[in-house]
Amino acid sequence: MSIIKAGNIKKGSYILYRNAPHYVSYVKFVSPGKGSAFSRVKMRDMRSGANVEFTFKSHDNVEELDVSSKEMQFLYKADDEVIFMDPVSYEQIPVPAKLLEGQVEMLTADIKVYVLFYEEKALGVSLPPKVKLKVAKADNAVTGDRQTAGKKPVIMETGLVVQAPLFIKEGDVLSIDTTTGDYVSRVN
Repeated sequence: MSIIKAGNIKKGSYILYRNAPHYVSYVKFVSPGKGSAFSRVKMRDMRSGANVEFTFKSHDNVEELDVSSKEMQFLYKADDEVIFMDPVSYEQIPVPAKLLEGQVEMLTADIKVYVLFYEEKALGVSLPPKVKLKVAKADNAVTGDRQTAGKKPVIMETGLVVQAPLFIKEGDVLSIDTTTGDYVSRVN
């Protein structure tokens, strides 16, 4: 852990706030004409999953956490946990599903991810920017239907529902953005 000034908090970093690790998702530095500067920070509690917004004065000290990451392979989902395996030692590690925030449906067999650790406990999972998923169910497009702006819901092999162009059929493989869950392109 290292101590930094609140004015140096960056998006994507991990800080200790009220004795719990938090992931910083948004930072806005404000320097008003009168008064001292401050940083408005939105962060997610990595233990409870709750989103928190706090305003730090720029001269406040904040503990930045040393978070390590380890490449692991997705195995399966069991109840409210997702099981990952270290491909070198074959050690299996359960990660609470709530830490993946809706990204569980983007996990396929043998996908490699980075599991983030702080004090030997899993804090979260970092997926690749895009994943390739196969379309399990896609309704045929209705000619002349422009109510949906040329998009239709398709169900992927993992159960994820994505809005995709009308030309997508069952069996197509799509590239999906893991941060938004949106369709990116069809993969040949």
